[in-house]
Amino acid sequence: MSAKFGIVDLFAGPGGLGEGFSCLKVGDHTPFHIGISVEKEASAHRTLRLRAFLRKYDAERGKLPQAFIDFHAGLTQEPIWHEVDTHAWSHAEAEARSLELGKGDASRAVDAAITALRRDFDDTILIGGPPCQAYSLVGRARSKGKVGYVPEQDERHYLFREYISVLDRLRPAAFVMENVKGMLSSTIESRLVFEMLMEDLASLGTGKGHHYELNAIHLQDGEASLREAVKPSDFIVRAERFGVPQRRHRVIIVGIRSDLAKGATGAKIPVSDVARTVNDVIGNIPMLRSGISRGRDDPDEWRIVVTDAARLLARLHGGKANSSMRDAFKDVAKQLKAVGPRVRSASRLPVGYGGSSDALLQWLERPGMRGLAQHETRGHMASDLGRYMFAAVFGAAKGYSPKAADFPQLISPDHKNWDSGKFNDRFRVQLAAEASTTVTSHISKDGHYFIHPDPLQCRSLTVREAARIQTFPDDYLFLGNRTQQYVQVGNAVPPFLARQIAALVHASISNKGKL
Repeated sequence: MSAKFGIVDLFAGPGGLGEGFSCLKVGDHTPFHIGISVEKEASAHRTLRLRAFLRKYDAERGKLPQAFIDFHAGLTQEPIWHEVDTHAWSHAEAEARSLELGKGDASRAVDAAITALRRDFDDTILIGGPPCQAYSLVGRARSKGKVGYVPEQDERHYLFREYISVLDRLRPAAFVMENVKGMLSSTIESRLVFEMLMEDLASLGTGKGHHYELNAIHLQDGEASLREAVKPSDFIVRAERFGVPQRRHRVIIVGIRSDLAKGATGAKIPVSDVARTVNDVIGNIPMLRSGISRGRDDPDEWRIVVTDAARLLARLHGGKANSSMRDAFKDVAKQLKAVGPRVRSASRLPVGYGGSSDALLQWLERPGMRGLAQHETRGHMASDLGRYMFAAVFGAAKGYSPKAADFPQLISPDHKNWDSGKFNDRFRVQLAAEASTTVTSHISKDGHYFIHPDPLQCRSLTVREAARIQTFPDDYLFLGNRTQQYVQVGNAVPPFLARQIAALVHASISNKGKL
């Protein structure tokens, strides 16, 4: 009989890493089952709990509840889930826990879960990653601006030790630890955080049992395997090399318990290494117009604003050298009159939905859904719409996103530091024919870094588009307000990547070498 592994998922966010592990199938066998997932942020925990409920319901009944399908399509208010299925909801509440690691109640809950996992499963797996803000370059830059901020006292630096404490108590067959690249250079009291982490991981098992072989994920000739890292940067995993339409680079450490490490040698899996683009995953989603955040917001007013912007940009690109850009803006103005979008939200499923032979679309599209969820635009200032349009046309023509110096003076924002170099990437378009830049929680702010590539739409990405770029399936619903939804999407591990990591872990601990 094939082994079953119980999972402890720490710092789970909305559940991207856990989704990849729990969705893995090896033949007809599902090897990984989440025993407990821990997340302290309230809206992310609600998302995590709902997904646990749906996973349990689907496992027992072979389908999703109709109440969820209707809610997902926007046809009803959120149901009272325990009335839909009491058993599945009780399971979800026990699995997805709103706890803060490092506190007593969290330790007690995790210890109880460890006892249950050891009883119910052949072995265990630990996954997750401590909060990344303290490690990231952006996080450190923002924290420096806080009055009285002392890096050495930032508790987030030390949350990896909570992960290691659980690892020491659980002693799983394998663990997967994920974090931002900034972790490699972050320091506390002149010591590299990464060095401290590796020392702590290496010390596990000393004098009292099995230790862990620490591995980096290695790619070669379309196959992934585990290798000993020669240098810290070997632990960086580039998501675009696994078929994710996003240049997301993260530190991922895979530890294999020493009694199983021999079987990991030679284990390989094929990876989805075909280069995927933004257009691959959002190109067939219904067109939307942006909103206008100040003043009148209706389709006619929006069309006037963006058509005027297109005509202005055409005039600003006079002369032979700029003829292609000028013609592009003229064409945008003409198309806005004829086929420009008029709605700010749409749930209509694309033509042929669920029938693709493409592996990534098969992962994203979920037959049985009645519509797309969370595909709704934000409002933007009218002055920004012209900048969005310029960035989209420029990106399509030049093959890269414009810098501050590329913007015509007449549409440049009135920032005193605009020409200083500090705002070089203030407006960044995601290129249709390439993988996107990293989707981060900053997408919850103003959307300027995540401009849609279609100049006819003049907007930032919707929650659903960002979720697709992050490879969340369309039936994955993010709870909370829209800002919280964006944050959850930006902080997550792409599930499509996570499933491939899960396959590699399974191959490494099952002594089969391949799936």
